[in-house]
Amino acid sequence: PEGWKEKSLEKICDLQAGKFISASEIIGTNDGTLYPCYGGNGLRGYVNRYSHDGIFPLIGRQGALCGNINKASGKFYATEHAVVATPFSNIEVHWLYYELVFSDLNKYATGAAQPGLSVNNIKKISVPLPPLPEQKAIADILSTWDEAIEKTEKLIKEKERRFKGLLSSLIKEKDGWKKVKLGDVCEVIVSNVDKKTDGSEISVRLCNYMDVYKNLYIKSDLEFMEATATKDEIRKYSLKKYDVLLTKDSETPDDIAISACVVEELNNIVCGYHLAILRPNQSCYGPFLNYLLHTKEMRYFFSSQANGATRFGLSVDSFHKARCSFPPLPEQKSIAETLNTAQEEINILKQLSEKYKKQKQGLMQKLLTGEWRVLNDQPHP
Repeated sequence: PEGWKEKSLEKICDLQAGKFISASEIIGTNDGTLYPCYGGNGLRGYVNRYSHDGIFPLIGRQGALCGNINKASGKFYATEHAVVATPFSNIEVHWLYYELVFSDLNKYATGAAQPGLSVNNIKKISVPLPPLPEQKAIADILSTWDEAIEKTEKLIKEKERRFKGLLSSLIKEKDGWKKVKLGDVCEVIVSNVDKKTDGSEISVRLCNYMDVYKNLYIKSDLEFMEATATKDEIRKYSLKKYDVLLTKDSETPDDIAISACVVEELNNIVCGYHLAILRPNQSCYGPFLNYLLHTKEMRYFFSSQANGATRFGLSVDSFHKARCSFPPLPEQKSIAETLNTAQEEINILKQLSEKYKKQKQGLMQKLLTGEWRVLNDQPHP
């Protein structure tokens, strides 16, 4: 763009690797007297001394995430795995941070087993440089979006903290609740449908492990995998409304038995391998059961039942014998509705955060390439 120049990073900032510090000096929590310690992938912990004071972009040097960009401010320590970028006098530090993020430095990494970025290679990378006033205007606009994202993410964490408290207080044994075995209130069905496609079988959509692991609810708008299954498998493992799905395998015992509930009628969706279906009977409301499985007590029970060494799994028997307290059906529905409302508030905020992030990415593309110029603090083509 007119008035912009192409400059290598060494022409706009000083680039220096941080200094070694032993792992034994890094503490996980801050008692108020320590300083943040940054490595190649961000905050590692806290130490009793600092190497820098101010605002600096940090570039990760090693590993699959090399080229990762963080921003440190105040007094902090940078390890040898981070490159500290100190902008020259004609460079706005926040613009430099956004430019480094946008430049995707990971694509310049070398090495296969252990990808890395050398300081000398980083210095030679060229970026488009706008005049200082435009740098500041670009940084101000993008910072506004960052502030909105940060506030929304903070609100999400607060809502999630309150949700955990609500979950704990509502799903707690009270008068009139009955102690039952899980197998008494639902049928346990373990799927063996794999991801393979067989031309002799019937086309289906498969609800897989990650569909359950990443979601609290299973809805028709999820992007289910295309696969095939036999008539018998479709009959046994097709999902029904209010089925609760549970991950029965995991790499660690404390990450097992993650659940999600089918909350609407689904068409031609079959449960995939490594999952169990808990199909409620007339005394059990699926959405309540789903929330019950997220309580600390049930999470602890299933982690204690997981068997294995490098891969952990749950037996069908462990599902049947799990003991829990159930209220009458109307109370189950009332509790689930209250928790649904609280969860929906969190979901709306997460959608808003994702919207802000997409808008910011679009603005970075326009502003940092000069496709949109910033004059009088207003972006325009």
